[in-house]
Amino acid sequence: MVGTLSGALEARQIPATPEKVKAKVQGIIEAPEGVLKITRINCHFELKIPTGKREAAERALSVFERSCPVAQTLKGSIQFAHTWELEEY
Repeated sequence: MVGTLSGALEARQIPATPEKVKAKVQGIIEAPEGVLKITRINCHFELKIPTGKREAAERALSVFERSCPVAQTLKGSIQFAHTWELEEY
């Protein structure tokens, strides 16, 4: 997911180096039918973006999941939630 997001940021001329894009990912395990499985994944992104790129970064964050192979593979089986913090420099 971070790779796809990084590509979306780079396409908008926002640097996506490891020190500028960080993700904290948490899988939620439940047993809805008596069998343990991951039912939700919460992703929190911390991005450092150039001043004036907030709108472009928010657009990338709102659409990248549509092109993400992981998200598309798991779609319908696992719920994804995304949050983010943007720090301009």
